[in-house]
Amino acid sequence: MAKFTFTPNTCDDIEENYDAVIVGSGGTGLTAALQAHELGLKVAVFEKNKMLGGNTNRASSGMNASETFVQLDEGVIDNKQDFYNETLKGGGLLNDRPMLQFFVDHSALAIDWLSKHGIELTDLTITGGMSKKRAHRPASMAPVGNFLVTGLLKKISEEKISVFNECKVTKLIKNANGKVDAIELQTPDGQKRVHAKAILLASGGFGASKQLIEKYRPDLKDYKTSNQPGATGDGLKLAEDVDAQLMQMDFIQVHPTAQTDGDHVFLIGEGVRGEGAILVNKEGKRFVNELSTRKVVSNAITNLHEDGAYLIFDQGVRERFKAIEFYDHIGLVESGQTISELAEKIGVNDQNLASTISTWNNSVTNKDDKEFHRTTGMQRALSDAPYYAIHIHPAIHYTMGGIHVLPDTRVLDGNGNVIDGLYAAGEVSGGLHGNNRIGGNSIAETVIFGRQAGIEMAKNIK
Repeated sequence: MAKFTFTPNTCDDIEENYDAVIVGSGGTGLTAALQAHELGLKVAVFEKNKMLGGNTNRASSGMNASETFVQLDEGVIDNKQDFYNETLKGGGLLNDRPMLQFFVDHSALAIDWLSKHGIELTDLTITGGMSKKRAHRPASMAPVGNFLVTGLLKKISEEKISVFNECKVTKLIKNANGKVDAIELQTPDGQKRVHAKAILLASGGFGASKQLIEKYRPDLKDYKTSNQPGATGDGLKLAEDVDAQLMQMDFIQVHPTAQTDGDHVFLIGEGVRGEGAILVNKEGKRFVNELSTRKVVSNAITNLHEDGAYLIFDQGVRERFKAIEFYDHIGLVESGQTISELAEKIGVNDQNLASTISTWNNSVTNKDDKEFHRTTGMQRALSDAPYYAIHIHPAIHYTMGGIHVLPDTRVLDGNGNVIDGLYAAGEVSGGLHGNNRIGGNSIAETVIFGRQAGIEMAKNIK
């Protein structure tokens, strides 16, 4: 099958008026564009980068949802209340509760909506902080983010929805009645002004902005980031300039497993641990419940003061998480036919590592992790050679804070009033995740609130 290539529109195609303008081409923006188009709106998507997809392209584990047909097909009996409670606990009870309730209530529908559009997520894995397999992914076990972006772009191409790259939105413009009804664009052909009845900010977070990280979390200023370079918080400034309120800006997530040894940072997906991998220190010993929340695991690694830790897994895990093929291809994976050979390569005590894996395998067999009380990601022992290791460090991954929005994606000002004509969804918005995002919830957020933005814009325009 030929590889799909999406060709963005050229600057010559930019019109002066649209029903809906969407800022950003990640999962949120593309979902919103497709949903709004299907509801009859004339839509344009503007992306500042040359490459489409934003941070969504880097997501690898899955898309969380509860009470889905996919879960039932795999014998996973789940309920929305558990999904809600575990996400709330994972966020330190600081989540916007109406927003979280909307998120949970619409998660299964989002899986169905994707399926309707030929984007099938029919395999399951589990992420930290979750008690059930809720992370939906392709049957091929390919990384979910690029799969989602490619699937959405295929539909957008079929529907002939306008998508422009290398077009940076530099200003939102209010009319005399206080409605946001236009944008200013910087394009390769110069500056342009575009009018719209609704404008959606789907521009992502600020995990790659050293300036904003230092402003809101100076303790993290020296951390590397897993974000694509364009995640610099542009949408936050656009929103602030029209009096939108920002919230929880100091809630910045550090992902526990990133490969940061070179110039480029590679996120090692949480699904590796979800499929059974463990973490060991330089002594070759476990030191944490690997599927606790990201905040807990990251802090445990940092507190080792040992230049990170090692993610340990076997061929069985590798076969269940296909992104490992990419990690190996680019040289991030060490391997050994025996545990002793692997231990020598990574410089840990071979007897300790062998003992650690043996103890872990007994825990899997008995379904009882007496050391760290892990209860998930224990479907299979680490006993299928070869054995593998990836050196990991925590890295800045996600910014939970952002624009204050209602669950329907309308934007609020500092007085709690709706800013007419302006919407925000995805990582640029704040509140959903509290002080710690659960793995698998960001892709779910893009689809759930991207759809809602498309629906809400259509409802208010019509």
